[in-house]
This record gives sequence, C-alpha cells and structure tokens, in this order.
Amino acid sequence: MLKQRLILASGSPRRLDLLVQAGMRPDRLMPMDLDETPKRAEHPRSLARRLSGEKAEAAFQALKGDPQWAGSYILAADTVVAVGRRILGKPEYLEEASSSLHLLSGRSHWVYTGIAIVTPLGTVRQKVVETKVRFKRLTNVEIAAYLESGEWRGKAGGYAIQGFGGTFVQKLVGSYTAVVGLPLYESIQLLVGEGFRFHDSWKEGGAS
Repeated sequence: MLKQRLILASGSPRRLDLLVQAGMRPDRLMPMDLDETPKRAEHPRSLARRLSGEKAEAAFQALKGDPQWAGSYILAADTVVAVGRRILGKPEYLEEASSSLHLLSGRSHWVYTGIAIVTPLGTVRQKVVETKVRFKRLTNVEIAAYLESGEWRGKAGGYAIQGFGGTFVQKLVGSYTAVVGLPLYESIQLLVGEGFRFHDSWKEGGAS
C-alpha cells in the first residue's frame, strides 16, 4: 500500500506541533503568503473560511504539474479572533497588541478557525470551528508584562493561549486546539472522510 502524503499549507509551528501530537508529521510545510485583509463588512466567520480555502487552493495550484507531489493531500487553516463583528488582527506593533488586550480584558470573544483540505483529485472540503473564550479582567501589570514578553507578536487577537496568554482565559466553550490554530478533531475527520489513512502512523509507532 502506497504511503499517503500530507502537505501543511502553513509555516505555523503551533499547527505543526498539534499534528505531530496527533501522530502525523506532514511530509512538507508550504506556507502561503496571501493578503489577509478582510473584505468590506466581511463577517469574521466568513473571513476564516475564505482564507483557509484560499491557502489550500494556492498550495494546490503551486504543486500542479509537479510529479513529486502528485496525489498529496493538502491541509490549510486560518484563525480569526473577533469581538462581535469586530475583527482583531495579528499585531506586529506594541500599540496594536495593547489595544487588543484592553479590548479583550474582562469580556468574551469568539475565535473562528477555518480549515480546508484539497484531496488528490482536487476536491475541496471546508469547515469553520467556533470557540467562545472569556478573559479575566486584566490588570495594567499583567498587560505590561505580556507586552514585554513579545509572545503576542503575529498572533490572532494579540495572544497565544498555549503560552503565557493561557493564564488570562477564565472560560472556554468549544475547541482548545482550534484556538491554538488547528482543530484536531475536525481536521482529522475531514481527512479520514476523504480517504486519508491518518491512523496508519499510529501503527508505525507514531510520528518521530
């Protein structure tokens, strides 16, 4: 039986770690550099779905005609954090991260993680996982310390739940792994539903 190959259309170490945790090390990492600017009046859920789909499709097109990667499965994801319909980006500057943390302090927000797979036949399957997260009321000391840590840089909503930012979370309803960046349950269900033998690696002793 030929080994099936999985391409992760992302350069996120968090998404890679989650897949490895589940026993699957992708055969290739293929980050797609796309414009992630929301369209006018675009709902955060729609943005997560659109971007994950565009990343998967871009990877598929980039590999088209390359016999080395023919027959591979492609998995892509995108995470969007929002308060109501207000989308919080991935801050690169201190002022942006500070604004996000002050907005999230003491209130609930939504994390929308879109996942998309492209099968070897070019079939696209998508899903958006919604998770509700509530932050404790943050003190000025906590916000200042978190900003100084730099962990917020490039993270959706300006925090990393798997890092220091996890200490801010008072309550979570939904998928923890989706907030980290890749909902494992839903991702595996999509892949298995399209014929990917995800659990073969378990029989081989897991990912190395």
